[in-house]
Amino acid sequence: MNDALAVALTTPPFSVLTYAVPDGFALADFPVGLRLLVPVGRTLRVGVVAGCGVAAPPGVTLRPALWPLERAPLCDAGYLELAASLASRHMATVGRILGAILPRGLRSAKVVFTCRAAGLPKALTATALWRKSSDERLELAPAWRDGTMACRLEAGESDPLCCLAASPPWPVRPGAAKQVAVLDALCDAGPMALSELKAKLGPGTLPLVRRLAELGLVRIEELETAAQVQPAETSAAVALPPLTDEQAAAMDSLLPALDSPDGAARLVYGVTGSGKTRLYMELVRRTLERGRQVLLLAPEVALAEKLHRAACRAFPEVGPAFYHGYQSPALREALFWRCGGGSPPAIVAGTRSALLLPLRDLGLIVLDEEHDGAFKQEDRLPYQAKEVGFFRARQSGALFVLGSATPDVKTFHAAQSGHVPMVRLERRVGGGGMPRVEIVDMRGAAKLTGSAVNRETGDRVGVLTDASAAALAQTVAEGGQAMILLNRRGYAPLLFCLDCETPVRCPHCDLSLTFHKDRERLVCHYCGHARPHPSPCPGCGGTSFLPMGVGAEMLEEQLAGVLPAEAAVARLDRDVARRPEEARAVLADFAAGRSRVLVGTQMLSKGHHFPDVTLVIAADADLGRNLPDYRASERAFQLLTQVAGRAGRGERPGRVLIQTRMPEDPFFGYVLRGDYEGFFDEELSRRRRLCYPPFVRLGLVRLSFPRDYEEGYALAAAAGEAMRRSAAAVGARLLGPAPAPLALVAGRRRLHCLIKSPDWPGVRQVFAAGAKTLEKADKVRCTLDLDPVDML
Repeated sequence: MNDALAVALTTPPFSVLTYAVPDGFALADFPVGLRLLVPVGRTLRVGVVAGCGVAAPPGVTLRPALWPLERAPLCDAGYLELAASLASRHMATVGRILGAILPRGLRSAKVVFTCRAAGLPKALTATALWRKSSDERLELAPAWRDGTMACRLEAGESDPLCCLAASPPWPVRPGAAKQVAVLDALCDAGPMALSELKAKLGPGTLPLVRRLAELGLVRIEELETAAQVQPAETSAAVALPPLTDEQAAAMDSLLPALDSPDGAARLVYGVTGSGKTRLYMELVRRTLERGRQVLLLAPEVALAEKLHRAACRAFPEVGPAFYHGYQSPALREALFWRCGGGSPPAIVAGTRSALLLPLRDLGLIVLDEEHDGAFKQEDRLPYQAKEVGFFRARQSGALFVLGSATPDVKTFHAAQSGHVPMVRLERRVGGGGMPRVEIVDMRGAAKLTGSAVNRETGDRVGVLTDASAAALAQTVAEGGQAMILLNRRGYAPLLFCLDCETPVRCPHCDLSLTFHKDRERLVCHYCGHARPHPSPCPGCGGTSFLPMGVGAEMLEEQLAGVLPAEAAVARLDRDVARRPEEARAVLADFAAGRSRVLVGTQMLSKGHHFPDVTLVIAADADLGRNLPDYRASERAFQLLTQVAGRAGRGERPGRVLIQTRMPEDPFFGYVLRGDYEGFFDEELSRRRRLCYPPFVRLGLVRLSFPRDYEEGYALAAAAGEAMRRSAAAVGARLLGPAPAPLALVAGRRRLHCLIKSPDWPGVRQVFAAGAKTLEKADKVRCTLDLDPVDML
């Protein structure tokens, strides 16, 4: 008989197991997507119904499931289809996927059942319910069905968010190493759930966090306080400006797609300042009129906040929700419940993780700045938001809008091929022109004008040429604002010991430590290792050091000494953005004119609108162009074009200075002209010649093993040979194994294999052949990254 349940476990081993329906319940009480408690060995686990009415394996007596955790499924059948699609793509079980995307509280078996009915226990833990006899549980079933029995997490099972409450340097004793470890972890990774912090730092973390909270250095956010840090919603609607003729024409071409029952995708290719956000809001209005839900996604929290504020101003009566990974687990869980329950928000703005909320009637999904690499998640559950967005749009019959001034090469190729029709916005709103872009030769430009000399120390700003320093001084003198891009975090990329004549290196990675002056620390940006500075050289014990290279933090300090005192200098980079409120304050001060110069990394380039910015300087345009990554040129072009687009967005014309040591490179000709399509044609020709996406499917196999495990190389070679044979059989090509560009990280040797195949099944088959040879090699990790964004 087909009267059993297939249940996907959301915790290890993540298997799909078969259970009988418990006494007192019917098969119809367990629809696909419903969460329930099931026994696994001597433990209770949370599972999700993956199949209802399945046949029991022959010759097997099934254990009954224990109890449902909800009366209606939080994750419906459509959501299970999404999980199954991700599982197929990543060669994983549905349970592993659900375990990665469900909030922690929804995977916890530590629940309490409360009863309001007379004669029944007032409260029962899951374990107490399990210990009851079948007849005793049978008496409770009617109470569950009529709603007088409910379920909640046990007290103490909440997982608060830990955030930095103060910027470095922190007033803690140098010997308080454990307190410093907590602060370093939060500074490197941003806000973290307490459970994550405990897993990273070990026992005794909670007292440390509480002590740091008492000192005002750390903030512990429960659900109520976390809700208060969301951007404030506007109480009265702010009228949207009328559409320009170009925007109205774009809307006319998008509206038929909004009503497509099978879903549709469109690329909105618009120059910086062309009013893409206004177009999004008009699409939101039309979607709400149709009674459907909207997802507005941006690659970073600051940009997602901007979309959220725009939606709140335009549609305050709807109460747009906000969702991102830096919120407390309790807040994310609450919104997850809302989306899957009876009162879902009509608009959700957020980062890529919002795409995995269980919204059931999506009519519009917007990916703003679709070219950004942040839409690809690398850890826990690797996924590309664009692919998930395409799936959900087809599933819901929604319009999927990809917006960018510099689209991903693969997206633009799909548009040219007719797979993703394109809508163009070629003019800036308000009639302003694009900024004038100039290429500045950095060769031999160490000597600068007197305007670039520190008034107190006499030091020079060695990263700016004469032309750039003069332009900056003139802009500030005329009352304008300037943005300076230097895509390098920290104070200096390395600290050189003058005694032993070597840079200070990370003991766990084959990399130099970056000097962060504000934190008084040397930090590895790959494994998180940190050591205090000043402190003796770990190699020779010397104490004489020379900072080499210039980071954004040093540039901020240098400019503060060069420019007039009234021209305040601010910085925006990942170190600042680890505290979202600090990043908001930096942007607010710059928008209000309280700071006149904004220095930062690539975060400067993304979607910011400051009408008074008349000068943009890319201080070192060569950074990142020669990385061992086939996307290096594309990313450099996107970054320079996007940051150039921050200039001249108001009434005054803009000027952009791009400093390079290779001014004759044809690449800078495309940047100079803002010629995306010319660059695209050249890049596409190169990729066709070298056999890279979009002409093949690419998979990156990462192999790693402990640094002292010499057998790892032989095992990796054997896996590589197995993959090579499989690649030949399916018409694919395998490169490697070869040392990764970052060959030693966190104490592990790293090797890469690159699979080029005509299709995704070929990539998976090749990887499976290699993984099979390593099934018993416990010390060797082998993972597959489909369409990799990070090639290092």
